This record gives sequence, C-alpha cells and structure tokens, in this order.
Amino acid sequence: MNEIIHLKEILDCDTQKAFSMFTGKREICSWLAVDANIELRLGGKYELFWDLKERVHNSTIGCRINGLEIGKYISFEWKGPPEFGSLMNNVDPLTQVTIFFIPVTKNDVPGNKQTEVHLVHTGWRKTEKWEESRKWFIKAWESAFKKLKTECRENHEKASW
Repeated sequence: MNEIIHLKEILDCDTQKAFSMFTGKREICSWLAVDANIELRLGGKYELFWDLKERVHNSTIGCRINGLEIGKYISFEWKGPPEFGSLMNNVDPLTQVTIFFIPVTKNDVPGNKQTEVHLVHTGWRKTEKWEESRKWFIKAWESAFKKLKTECRENHEKASW
C-alpha cells in the first residue's frame, strides 16, 4: 500500500486564477468548503470547514502551509472527515496535499489560457483502515475537482461576455 493520490485537471483559467481557487476564501468556498481560514505564507493556516456547527471535527483546523510559491504550487497538511478522524487527525505527520499549477496556452491563441492542475496527496499509512480512507479520498477529490472545473468554466464564460 502506501500509495499516493494523484489527480490532474485542465482548468479554463490562467495560473493566478487557478492558484486563487485554492487560496482565496471566496474562491475555495465556491467549490470545496463552506468556510476557510487561509494565511498565505509558510507556516500559515490552511483551515477549511465543511460544517460550521462541527468546526473542530469536520475541518482541517490546525493544518498549516508547508510549501509555497505563489502561482506555481502550494503544499499543506490535511485531515480526514469525522469517519476517519481518529485515524488521520492525530498522527504525526498528517497527510500532505501539494497542488501544482502549470500554464497551458490553448491553440496558441493569446488570452486563451488554461492551467493544468496536479493534486498529489501523500502520507498514507500501511493498514487496511488507511487504505479505506485513501480510497474514500480518491472519490472525494475527484468529485471536488469536477466542481472546481465547472466553477472555472462558468467564471471563464462570464468573463468572455
């Protein structure tokens, strides 16, 4: 086991916009979380919340940014949902998520930019329960990336009007 999760998606936006979809409160709350507390600096908070009544148990509270180059990549600690909280949220180190942003020029048309986004989620341990949580996250990240792609496409279409 000890597999990683690696997803790739092409977004209809430039790298700065794609980067802000993971680092801006308004942007990340449009596709991934209901609230966020992100301090865009090394060691800064990377806290996302999915249930405001369960902010401690259904969130990434306490997670930190551990790698950052604006517009190119961001790396942060990650926690599991309540069903995997006792497994994932009290280990050292926590699992890690790194997102890479690679510019793509579509058909060599100026201003028609896209971004190739790679998500790499590491730190999975070698037990059956950890493998179950990793498989859960594969589905969760795939679903989230579909929402992200739709959000970027809709924003791109609005900007084209």
